[in-house]
Amino acid sequence: MSSGALSLIFAGMSKAFQNSPEATWIFDLDNTLYPEKCNLFSLIDLKMGAYLSNLLQVDRVEARRVQKDYFVKYGTTLQGLIKVHNVDPEEFLNFVHDIDLTPLEESQPLARKLGTLFGKKIVFTNGDIPYATRVLERLGIAQEIDSIFDIKQADYIPKPNARAYDAFIREFDINPDRAIMFEDMARNLIPASKLGMTTVLIRTASEWAGIDYQAEHIHYETEHIMDWFDTHLEDA
Repeated sequence: MSSGALSLIFAGMSKAFQNSPEATWIFDLDNTLYPEKCNLFSLIDLKMGAYLSNLLQVDRVEARRVQKDYFVKYGTTLQGLIKVHNVDPEEFLNFVHDIDLTPLEESQPLARKLGTLFGKKIVFTNGDIPYATRVLERLGIAQEIDSIFDIKQADYIPKPNARAYDAFIREFDINPDRAIMFEDMARNLIPASKLGMTTVLIRTASEWAGIDYQAEHIHYETEHIMDWFDTHLEDA
């Protein structure tokens, strides 16, 4: 980790990041900006299984095996489908994101806390902008997020591929030493840390979230993003 990132971590996080117009706050979407207990991503997971089952003409058990194999090997199920089956990514994204967002509740505390942050606030997701926008609006925090960088802008190259991070940094002219990234997938924090970003892992019960866990690339861990905010940032 760079000395710049270290100084931000240990020299008063609330002042160094929260009140700095040069800071960039980077948020994954699913199971990061909302709690895992909402089980929202499980609905997407089921839709992915249904898509593969229909595409490959296999039962749901085999479809799930292929789905997770692609996720582990390619970073996302979608990337595997593109590479192996030449699937239309728009068709896939539209299908799997067509879910009921009722499990999500508006979070006024999160909106207030995000409102205290200076600098850029960006969602960096392997999903797409239409879905991310729906989620942010449902949570009541859309007005606090400056931009969304989605899988389409990354040319369908997903986290944790380093090329996705390079494209993200170029798009928003980000200084990694002044950036902090929140993410529920441990392996997605490795490239961020190597670039000099401060990293926060949102712990979940998912067996897939811990793939390639490397402690040296995770600077903070928390059960919920609000817990981290309450511990490390000044009150609104």
